[in-house]
Amino acid sequence: MKIFSMMKDGGPESRVWGYWLIEAKKLFSVVLLHFKDGSREAYHSHAFNSISWVLRGKLTEERLLLKQPGLTRSSFYIYKPSFKPVWTARDNMHKVSSTGDTWVLSFRGPWAKYWQEYLPAEDRFVTLTNGRVECPDVFPITVE
Repeated sequence: MKIFSMMKDGGPESRVWGYWLIEAKKLFSVVLLHFKDGSREAYHSHAFNSISWVLRGKLTEERLLLKQPGLTRSSFYIYKPSFKPVWTARDNMHKVSSTGDTWVLSFRGPWAKYWQEYLPAEDRFVTLTNGRVECPDVFPITVE
């Protein structure tokens, strides 16, 4: 459980810093996210569903819709400050990039046991669990 803590959100290569008010993975989390300019070159799903509000800045989300040998389709969404929340389902395989610094308030639900990353440079999926530990024995989650 985290209370009033700060650390990178999404692993060591992440460009996102999280300021947790509280994180109880079995229940919920409340976190203020600070996205630095740019993006990590990996798509990812989440272990949780979330509802978020962009407070300042601009995010571009690229969703991976279909991954087959030699074919990748995606869609793009732009998020700016708004009263309208951004819903992110845990199975949404996406890459988020920030234009400059962007601040987001996020409410996250309970964590599932696994989530995934797709690494385009290696053309492979990686299944992760708590602590970003790779789980090679777990059947990969597919994007459809």
